[in-house]
Amino acid sequence: MSDRGVGAVDAAQVGGVAWAARDHAALGLPVSFDLPVGGHLDALADLAAGAAYLEWRRYRHVAALHTDLVLAEEDRDERAVDAFAQCAARIATALSVSQYVAERILDSAVALRDRLPRVFECLRDGVVSPAHIRTIVSRTELIHGRSYQGLVDADIAAALRKPGSWSTGRVRDLCDQMVYRRDPDAVRERRDDALKGRCFFTEAGLDGMATVGATMSAEQAAIVARVVERLAAQVCKHDSRTKTARASDALFALVEHAPFGCDCARPDCTFTVVDADEVAANAARIVIHVVTDTTTLTGPVPAAANGTAEAAADPAAHAHARDTDTAATAAEEVSAEQVVAEEAAAVDAVAVEEVAVEETHDEETSADAVSAVEDATEAEPELVDGVGYIAGLGIVSGAHVRDLAADPAAVIRPLGDGTDTPLPATQPADPYRPSAALNTYIRARDQYCTWPGCTTPAWDGDLDHITEYDHHHPERGGQTTATGLGAKCRFHHLLKTFGDFVDDQYPDPDHPGRIIRTFTIPEGRTVLGPAYTGHDTHPGLDMIVFGDPPGAGKKKPSTSGEPEPEPTRPAPRTEQKHARRRQERHRNRLRNNLRGIRPPEPDDAPPPF
Repeated sequence: MSDRGVGAVDAAQVGGVAWAARDHAALGLPVSFDLPVGGHLDALADLAAGAAYLEWRRYRHVAALHTDLVLAEEDRDERAVDAFAQCAARIATALSVSQYVAERILDSAVALRDRLPRVFECLRDGVVSPAHIRTIVSRTELIHGRSYQGLVDADIAAALRKPGSWSTGRVRDLCDQMVYRRDPDAVRERRDDALKGRCFFTEAGLDGMATVGATMSAEQAAIVARVVERLAAQVCKHDSRTKTARASDALFALVEHAPFGCDCARPDCTFTVVDADEVAANAARIVIHVVTDTTTLTGPVPAAANGTAEAAADPAAHAHARDTDTAATAAEEVSAEQVVAEEAAAVDAVAVEEVAVEETHDEETSADAVSAVEDATEAEPELVDGVGYIAGLGIVSGAHVRDLAADPAAVIRPLGDGTDTPLPATQPADPYRPSAALNTYIRARDQYCTWPGCTTPAWDGDLDHITEYDHHHPERGGQTTATGLGAKCRFHHLLKTFGDFVDDQYPDPDHPGRIIRTFTIPEGRTVLGPAYTGHDTHPGLDMIVFGDPPGAGKKKPSTSGEPEPEPTRPAPRTEQKHARRRQERHRNRLRNNLRGIRPPEPDDAPPPF
């Protein structure tokens, strides 16, 4: 019997050498923590990639245990405590975790080994984090055993390796998009089962508290959230409750038809007592933004009928043929039963008139995908369906989109008139403010706050002028254009405006219609923006064109005939900061162009994810 792992309290549990005693230089780790800010950030990025590699090794060992202890008996083991449970029990005992946790680790390891081998390699190479891996494994359960599971694996892996950063929401949407478009029948069946299983529950908690919850369709959940958020906002700035506590009180007030009020106890507060029913009755409507393309609204078609003969023979090619001849359309789902005011910033409906888009699949990716599923090419022709995007909730299936569009209360508004005429970029009387069409386009394109890692929906945030708008001389830069605007949550908007962070975005020279984003921290480290945006969900967004803002590139002539006087700066330091940022962006672009980087990489090594 082995006694490895048993010894003194401070002895290495396994392997004979404690991690703290290992040669840091040999592991590529800094030997000291006395580093500049940039050194610490470099170390954090390297450690993140290292953590991904160690997680890959952990899953490899777990998968090897499954091969040795489970695989041979898996199909015929009918014992109550079968080989899988006993294998997980070994893991649970060795790691001091519960049987449930050990079984989840074993499930993930097997899924990565058998279902997602290319994604597994992304974990090994540090291009995706362990947290994102867990999201990918859970969101791809539907493809297990399907003929196209290798295609989905190859598509997700190829997307993860694109330059750029990822957030949990964008990884989730990527997986859902790749899965939903492959087998609409299976997705529809799962959704029907999920709807049948919706429920309401209460759960007793500690300290006299309890939890109330319900499962429902995504759009209904969004409506409930908007109703509660609207009422919870009816307080003054002196209210002592947290945002979530106010929302809890607001929900109870709505159910009980009870008054809801601010707790500041100030005699001059106008929100001391608020009638919840009156707020709802006097409010406007709830708008649920759903972005989709016109072909999704018509329903799925056999893959062979949706592409060329080559696409029918090559599943990897026709996987992207669904995105050909597509563009974005938007469906607004409006609840006729619930009424709540929608902010002016939440522009009506979404995105694009149908246009022909010539989209070609990357040859290397296609070859990889085909090699991954060469045994599946004899399978029955798959159905290829589109997807939709519900702001704040992510990707939904094409069948779900069509259900929403069939609702009598739904309003479908294409962005554009189907012609080549550029859309107006700004409001007629104010070149600083975007037009309704541009506002909607930016939010549909960005989907979330564009700051790396942020998952705040674009419709819940602000539109930020990447280069600061010069109100005195708009021709100098920072104009209101599709390239010049980006979605940011309020926190990151304030961080960029009042901090020393510099962001930039400009047209991608290799992909017309798309843009490149970079974010530079005060110490100079540059990180690429999101790798997955609305362009990847709805390629037709590439074809929307906006006109130049009024006075773009032109200086206003002097009306007096005299030289124009030097303008007075109301905030000299702010103006100087804006000018410095413009110079920094220009230097970054020149440096990247000289290096021949397309798209530009960070100054040092790219972040692992």
